[in-house]
Amino acid sequence: MKQSRENQEKQPGAEASGVASRLMAFDALEAVLAKGEPLDEAFDRQKAPKSGPMAGRDRAHARLLVLTTLRRLGQIDAVLNRYLTRKPSGKGRAALTLMRLGAAQMMFLETPPHAAVSTLLSVAEKRRLQGFKGLVNAVLRKLAGALPNVLRTQDAARLNCPDWLWTACEKAYGSARARRIAEAHLEEAPLDLTVKETDGAKWAERLKADRLPTGSLRLWNSGAVRELPGFQAGSWWVQDAAAALPARLLLNRLDSEPGARTLADLCAAPGGKTAQLAAAGHGVIAVERSGARLKRLRENLSRLKLEVEAVEADVMDWHPPAPLDGVLLDAPCSATGTIRRHPDLPWRKDGWDREALPALQTGMVRKAAEMLKPGAPLVYATCSLLPEEGEQVVAAALAGGAPLQPDPIEPGEVPGLEDAVTAEGYLRTAPDLWRQRSGPRRGGLDGFFVARLKRL
Repeated sequence: MKQSRENQEKQPGAEASGVASRLMAFDALEAVLAKGEPLDEAFDRQKAPKSGPMAGRDRAHARLLVLTTLRRLGQIDAVLNRYLTRKPSGKGRAALTLMRLGAAQMMFLETPPHAAVSTLLSVAEKRRLQGFKGLVNAVLRKLAGALPNVLRTQDAARLNCPDWLWTACEKAYGSARARRIAEAHLEEAPLDLTVKETDGAKWAERLKADRLPTGSLRLWNSGAVRELPGFQAGSWWVQDAAAALPARLLLNRLDSEPGARTLADLCAAPGGKTAQLAAAGHGVIAVERSGARLKRLRENLSRLKLEVEAVEADVMDWHPPAPLDGVLLDAPCSATGTIRRHPDLPWRKDGWDREALPALQTGMVRKAAEMLKPGAPLVYATCSLLPEEGEQVVAAALAGGAPLQPDPIEPGEVPGLEDAVTAEGYLRTAPDLWRQRSGPRRGGLDGFFVARLKRL
């Protein structure tokens, strides 16, 4: 029988373990909210103070605390602001991080107030915030007294979506769908896998996974990825169902004629799309400007036992040794389509660069076109919800004289997502798709824009 959180807190060593997990969570949140660091990088630096099973549990609990706090930060701050007479500054900002962690536990994780408060006061001492212990204790005690009524009055979708993102989604999709997207961001994303073999039925059975209409496998409550069957053997890799579509749409144009081709995957890390192209039997040049990200790509491809040519270079400066048979360009973007998996994104950015990013993306499309043989396909993709980084980029590239023409995506190429194919023949997915349907088509998917073009 599953123990209640209160009983767990009473187990021997639970208090020390609770402080350890909250310390890790506090440090990671401070890195994200105070320094603007990506959550994955901030959390990877947090080390458990001991080894063994307890350390693994501490780390998992810390990650749960951080993800919950970020996913519900708007609701949390709306409540805390009731009890704060002025906006925290200086070291007070760190004290606010403590209060946010406490509120997340009490509001959304059913942690008893005494357990949440006592462990956070210990964190305050260890992080030299003793002077704020009285404030932290008073605010969290007031919050405890207001629960659960406070949650019933909150508009969760609106509060947890920053104004800049809500406005952008309303403009792009209308109010009703903007709300559905914001609601989807509050839910934890499932684990999607791409299988190296053409037929994934065997791995669906072994992993007890749902087979999605587009070919990806979907797992729920999967546990540690590295411990799943097939990981060490390199039989599959983690890749959101939407992220797997750009490579498949490129391969659809290459499969009409036999033989291996030479392709480039531009901005290739972490390598999921590169793996798809290589697993199909093609020669792939993976281009990535970040040395650290390129190292990760090489490690991933090594585990998968797939050989590619990995090149550290800026796409705008790189030239292929000969014209290519196809190019996949997954361009740098706002990443607003991946908020379910990266809930830090909306809070690390005060909006996004509406001039620099689209200009860079348009330039990359033009550059990619120069790399192709006549008649060869180019797939342009971004994990963005914003038309400025999708439809408008393609329009700007074509209007600017890029030697390309649209090669429309057919609805039959994306089973189960036929409604996501636009009138222009582009693909536009969003987190609200597949979210409220039964069976294997539940759980949503990332927001992506995909356009397939052909070199003139």
